[in-house]
Amino acid sequence: MAMEQLLELLQDDAKLTDSQLAAMLGESEEDVKKAITRYEKDGVIKGYHALINWERAGSQKASAFIELRITPKKDTGFDEIAGRILNFPEVESVYLMSGGFDLAVTVSGRTMQDIAMFVAKRLSTIDGVLSTATHFVLTKYKDGGVVFNSDYEEIDERGSNLCD
Repeated sequence: MAMEQLLELLQDDAKLTDSQLAAMLGESEEDVKKAITRYEKDGVIKGYHALINWERAGSQKASAFIELRITPKKDTGFDEIAGRILNFPEVESVYLMSGGFDLAVTVSGRTMQDIAMFVAKRLSTIDGVLSTATHFVLTKYKDGGVVFNSDYEEIDERGSNLCD
């Protein structure tokens, strides 16, 4: 079975059943089920989640990307600070980056003010954090491979609208 193909199908739509996946891959349902169980056990598949358009749901949510410059610890490098940051409930992702800053952190909160307070009181006060730069998300056009605004769904790579 083509591991990459199965994983791509699940990434695109985690709600596909074992039966549907088997038919799409030309494999038996039992083989697909075993492969998925193995990928979950081995940590290849880290979880499943729904991608929510909170604006359409009528809920107020804010999100931001935060650049952090940090001083790595002598024995643990960037890992110790990253480990502290990823445990905050506001934090959705933490990445070690190349370039002008060290860590990229994605956070969410009820309001922009909540995020600002989180950065000021909890993130920037961590020992080793030299500076932060917060970039608030104003509009999500596409997230996790999903287009959020239907006005953009039908535009092809050449920029022409397929509905015209």
